[in-house]
Amino acid sequence: MISRLAALGGTAAVPKDQRRAPWPLVEDEDRKAVLSALDGARLVSDTDGTNPVSELEQQWADHFGFAHCVAVSNGTAALSLALSALGVGPGDEVIVPALSFIATGLAPVHQMAVPVFADIDPVTYNLDPEDVERRITPRTRAIVPVHLHGAPADMDRITEIARRHGLAVVEDAAQAPGATHRGRPVGSLGDAGAFSLQVSKNVPTCGEGGLLVTGDAELAAAMRRGRQFGEVMDPGRERDYVSHGLGWNHKMNALQAAFTSAQLARFDDYERRRQQNVAAFLARLAELPGIQVPTALPDTTHVWHILRFRFDPAAFGLDGVAPRALRTALRRLLRAEGVPMSQYQLLPLPDQTVFVDRLGFGAGHPWAVTGAPGTVRGEGYPVTRAVIEDSLTIQKRHLNPDSGPLLARYADAFEKVWAHRDMVATLAGAAS
Repeated sequence: MISRLAALGGTAAVPKDQRRAPWPLVEDEDRKAVLSALDGARLVSDTDGTNPVSELEQQWADHFGFAHCVAVSNGTAALSLALSALGVGPGDEVIVPALSFIATGLAPVHQMAVPVFADIDPVTYNLDPEDVERRITPRTRAIVPVHLHGAPADMDRITEIARRHGLAVVEDAAQAPGATHRGRPVGSLGDAGAFSLQVSKNVPTCGEGGLLVTGDAELAAAMRRGRQFGEVMDPGRERDYVSHGLGWNHKMNALQAAFTSAQLARFDDYERRRQQNVAAFLARLAELPGIQVPTALPDTTHVWHILRFRFDPAAFGLDGVAPRALRTALRRLLRAEGVPMSQYQLLPLPDQTVFVDRLGFGAGHPWAVTGAPGTVRGEGYPVTRAVIEDSLTIQKRHLNPDSGPLLARYADAFEKVWAHRDMVATLAGAAS
């Protein structure tokens, strides 16, 4: 006999005492690393000689296979600093995806450049290369592909387009440390790559942090100058406090670096277990009608930072029901069963007020500098809008490497809800 839905008074598929899956996991190694850094004399990255920040830079480069790594204060600073080091500035346009975290769209504005939004692929949720090419103008200077949710973007086509048009490529790999594209780590496929170490990420710090990677020594040097007020900080040379160009204070501190170094030492084990847990979970959900589980392009490694599921009313057996209505019904029923379904990004980036109302640096800048049109709320980007309308996500819980049993409970909950499709239909109909 099918058990009663929790939303109607039945027993939840995921018991309340089994719902905890903390992330990040703070172990004794992390505490020891932070205390060791705190007791040291080198708490910032502008001290001469080896320090926890420079150690993390080398460890990250060695672990994932990057030539150069520059630690910064956060992932947003990493994106802005990469664009600055590549010479992006007033009068330029930068193509970014219409679905991403706000930082991807703000980074060009920080350089007084205009973000130009392109639509996404309906499966990977990353930049659609064909739409990218349609949006290139004589002012386009760079493309920022995002490896959203940990799935590598179609870098073969994006880098080919960039080469053909003479454009820089900055990879927003904030959600994708460890992801690979044809055996190469994301971040190494364009001119530069930006990672976030924010506490929710697959490799976290104890708060905020970011990393820049590149294969170009001169570009790495420009990034280092940019994070330190434009100064040149050569090992063994006394600081002269001379700024050789525009710079910021984007440095990472030693405590953040030490915490991430300890986390990085456990990353391979965590990632191996995550891959097993998520694969088993998705395999069960893939058997259910009307649900599209996350996937990745061939010859790539997805690191599952966020799990996004799309719902198809027709395939579910609900012809004529709006996708938003089905999503709303499933969210209510699954959350009642103990599955923390949520939305990631409630609207496309071009609908954000800062872009629609041109709330950059005042007087319509940077749009007024380029003469580029602003965005219009509610127009364009059909795939992005469809994905937002018909999808829900699971975040953070599955990052815990011991979450296999919890994910199995989640799968039980999905199967239970799907067994009550009549109730889903009733709720979806009421939401239409």
